[in-house]
Amino acid sequence: MMVTMPKRNDSLRDELVSVALAWQGRYGVAPRITDAISEYDAAILVGFPDGEYSSFMQDKTAVERGSDFSYKGVRYQVKANRPSGKPGSRVTLVAKVRNYEWDRLIWILYDKNYVMQEAWQWEAEAYKRAFHDTGRLSPDHYRKGLQLFQADTA
Repeated sequence: MMVTMPKRNDSLRDELVSVALAWQGRYGVAPRITDAISEYDAAILVGFPDGEYSSFMQDKTAVERGSDFSYKGVRYQVKANRPSGKPGSRVTLVAKVRNYEWDRLIWILYDKNYVMQEAWQWEAEAYKRAFHDTGRLSPDHYRKGLQLFQADTA
């Protein structure tokens, strides 16, 4: 079941993306914001209201093991990729999850401007069965999950 991206209070997100892209323009490589952006976008995608997400994240750190956030009793792990936008840059490898201390995984693919292009969801047990003994993963592996979002390309 694909969902439409809910409305969000994204002025701060947009500001962060703008600064990261300006940095990339000046210094060649964007700061590492993909984790923060993708966790926020995944939360909004599953219906976590912006204010509630903000409150939930206040006592969290960037290095907590297991899940990235919990909503309605479900623990979510988030992975994301973004091509740099440089010639020939495209996403060919996707990080593999090494622990299973979550209920659902959401993988997001962005374009070079941090605009979500697609999002896929996996249940922990299905992911483990499909990929535990698999070496490197590609976007095509993740695309075998439940598609949550596809950008309108029209």
